[in-house]
Amino acid sequence: MRGTSRAVPCSKAMKVAAVACRWCGAKVEPPHVPADMYVVTHCANCGVGLTVPYPTAAQLHQAYGTWYRPDSGRFVGAGDWLLAAFRGRTARWVHRTSPQGPILDVGAGSGAMLDVFHRAGRTALGLERRSSRPDVRAWTIAESGDGWAAIVMWHSLEHLPNPRRSLKEAALGLRNGGLLVVAIPNAASIQYRVFGPHWLHLDLPRHLTHLSKDQLVAALEEDGLTVLMVSHVRGGQVVFGWIHGLVGRFPGHPDLYQALRQVQARESKAPIVPAIAAAVLVSPLALLLAGLEILSRRGGTICVVARRPASGTFRNIGGEAPGLNPEKV
Repeated sequence: MRGTSRAVPCSKAMKVAAVACRWCGAKVEPPHVPADMYVVTHCANCGVGLTVPYPTAAQLHQAYGTWYRPDSGRFVGAGDWLLAAFRGRTARWVHRTSPQGPILDVGAGSGAMLDVFHRAGRTALGLERRSSRPDVRAWTIAESGDGWAAIVMWHSLEHLPNPRRSLKEAALGLRNGGLLVVAIPNAASIQYRVFGPHWLHLDLPRHLTHLSKDQLVAALEEDGLTVLMVSHVRGGQVVFGWIHGLVGRFPGHPDLYQALRQVQARESKAPIVPAIAAAVLVSPLALLLAGLEILSRRGGTICVVARRPASGTFRNIGGEAPGLNPEKV
């Protein structure tokens, strides 16, 4: 849910070869893609949105360059503090609602949630593509072992190259009665319908898969979990998604998200003053639209909480990977 939301450069090819759907594995014949652009197409079999052409490892490395999350911080003013505070609030909620035991944070970022879990006395491990923290590993979910009381996938599922497999691994990695907490951009939201390729939460090419609430819930139930809650509020940045999109409709198409980032953390140039002035102007309308969107159950982001049954056969998903005993992290 970070970065620019427009289509961005990839390769010079106009025709994209057929690919296997990242969600169901069916063959997908992508449309002709404009030169140097990524677009979203939909699998005819499962309906899930896919970023095409699939970015290569080198292209993803560039998309997650050192500018993406620099040590000096990403946002101007109190932006980083506010983001950490929101993540901390979410972590405290997860701590209160999940059973006793270790917690796995998939896509730990700067580790704001991990810090809260540790302060609460929880054993916790984070997964991230790179990090200098001793409690974060560059592992897959399967390599992280099993027996987790809770697994949090907070706006990370859409970044993963094998999202359906990762969701299955998460379901199997839970101990009996454990919770899986998943937050994603909602591809069936009103925001997406209104802003299309300029939607904040599209974030091409970092977001590889684009799911709706129904598609996520169906997958969780297919994996044997019981869905306890679907929230169109807890997923975060619902109001900001509207503000960002409305600001982008002003002359010159100001990019509010990039304007709010530190200079060294920007993907593109973005004047600050015009973007912030426009944001102040549209904020009341954005609040109204966000409220209507939430009431209609088509929020820009969603949070889904599911539980593994309290009884059943326990399965180890670590295979021959080194794995980890969560009790000894």
